Amino acid sequence: MFGVKSGGAFHAPLRPHDAACIAGPRAAGRPIVLLASGRRHGSITRLITPWNIGELTTPFVFLDYAEVTPESQPLYGIQPHSGIATLTLVLNGEVSFEDAAGGHGEVRTGGVAWMNAAHAVWRGGSSAAGVPLRVFQLWISLPPSQQSSPVPSEAIVPQRVEAEGPVRVILGRFGRAVSRIHGAPADINYFHVRLKDGQRWCYIAPTGHNVTWLAVDRGGLQLQEGERVYWEQIAVFGDSGGVIEARADGDTSFALGSARRSTRPLAPGEYPLLASPAPLLEADPELDRAEPVLE
Repeated sequence: MFGVKSGGAFHAPLRPHDAACIAGPRAAGRPIVLLASGRRHGSITRLITPWNIGELTTPFVFLDYAEVTPESQPLYGIQPHSGIATLTLVLNGEVSFEDAAGGHGEVRTGGVAWMNAAHAVWRGGSSAAGVPLRVFQLWISLPPSQQSSPVPSEAIVPQRVEAEGPVRVILGRFGRAVSRIHGAPADINYFHVRLKDGQRWCYIAPTGHNVTWLAVDRGGLQLQEGERVYWEQIAVFGDSGGVIEARADGDTSFALGSARRSTRPLAPGEYPLLASPAPLLEADPELDRAEPVLE
């Protein structure tokens, strides 16, 4: 499942104006510590779970990529969310959602939906071109101060997602672009980046962001040390600072997240999304008897 595929190094150094970041050409690179292929479960590819790399990536505890044909059955069923928020980024197609508090809506290509500690049903919809629905769904562990805050579901239409160059800002900020999601946790960046073949880009995480990862859903990326990241793969970077430099291998789409790692350690066997397991077990008592699936 794990491994690093290396390739040739860049033939020319990245320049700041090419890379859309403030790094100078002598900035130290930020190395990859893990490159993993996702694990398929039907139409869903699991890229982050608490049972494989979640301890490396907290507060990002789940990341799913789904590519499905349009259907009326739920894409994601009722999900007991306690102490977490979910972000669903629609890459192509349309989905509708409804939550236990009565919130509902539709999210189309390029749009985003945010849910904080809610039970939700997601249903896939058609796209204008009749091509499969594609989404990233990210689950984020909330700090204790936000776990009991009643924040409603929120859908952001594509036109309201701010962008700086090739970067669409879902959470946090990049350059002058900021997230339009109300009540989102502070000090977390989550971007959707689209590069043309051969286009170069780089990223320096804010000070203190010792968790940084990227996951490719289309195309591929060549990084500064020759590593290559392809479709349905996730790269996790080291805790130290430094610049992440990338060049697109074909037209490429990927998600990138960075944050300060959660300091609360996970106890062995504990379901890591919860400050306390009680809310989850109340929502679904069968989970009390279920054994975790090791990825």
